[in-house]
Amino acid sequence: MSEPNFTLVQLRYFAAAARLGSMTAAARELLVSQSAVSTAVSTLEKELGVQLLIRHHARGLALTAAGREFYQELRGFLVHTAELAESAHRAGTEVVGHLTVGCFSTLVPFRIPGLLTAFTEQYPAVRVHVHEGEHAAVKRALRSGDCEIALLYGYDLDDDLDREPVDSLRPYAIVAADHPLAQRPSRRVRLAELADEPMVLLDLPHTSDYMQSILAGSGIRPTVRHRTGGYEAVRSLVAHGLGFALLNQVPVHDMTYSGRCVVALDLEDEVIPLEVALAWPRGARLTRRARCFAELCRRTSAGRNSPALPTAADTD
Repeated sequence: MSEPNFTLVQLRYFAAAARLGSMTAAARELLVSQSAVSTAVSTLEKELGVQLLIRHHARGLALTAAGREFYQELRGFLVHTAELAESAHRAGTEVVGHLTVGCFSTLVPFRIPGLLTAFTEQYPAVRVHVHEGEHAAVKRALRSGDCEIALLYGYDLDDDLDREPVDSLRPYAIVAADHPLAQRPSRRVRLAELADEPMVLLDLPHTSDYMQSILAGSGIRPTVRHRTGGYEAVRSLVAHGLGFALLNQVPVHDMTYSGRCVVALDLEDEVIPLEVALAWPRGARLTRRARCFAELCRRTSAGRNSPALPTAADTD
């Protein structure tokens, strides 16, 4: 079989039509005529000897099975053609371009500001966009190509995603500042001591299961008084004495949005830490921008110990 003789333009036109599901929309985005897009796609299909798109009258386009597989491979190829052009233009001396990073919502305020600051200082020619969302939404963004690499928790990462652990977070408990357990000089507690306390649960997919599994591991079935998907809402509810909570990320201060304080208590029990991981589509060749971001995440995590739980002296 002779080598196929297609052009980069044909590949780009096909990718736009496949992504947008319309020849007309692709033409508008590419600033060319619809016939140019249609001709390019037809020529590409003829050259490959396979139908890539099904044309539905008045209902746009649909990828065939072969088209879906080809499009998945093509997206990475087109990214790297752009990177190749950038590399030639900059003579390989500078990291440039756009990078979209996915991040689980509760990780964003703790990780992203410092990472963006350090990354911008090192690679000022890269424009970084953060795609924030819950776990499932970030995974969808990786699969769809809306983000190239993501920072999220290490649970429920499917086989179509590669992962690299970069940190490990041990859970801890919080109680209101006037709670009897908050008066302990050691700031330590056993989970059994919380068994009869009401709980405020950070109610996010997988997160709530993880928190409750920690208690279940000690034979505790908590009475969940309040559920909320907001990290700071959890802390404020606890600060008002409405229950205890389990969290992983440690803020610098114990003051909550409500103006009241919580006290963090280290757990004496053996508990499973929560893994923080980088993830990207399996087999994808990351751009140089994404590789630099991943390396920064590794260095940042390696250079920090698990943050100490705040004490009253920390907030004076």
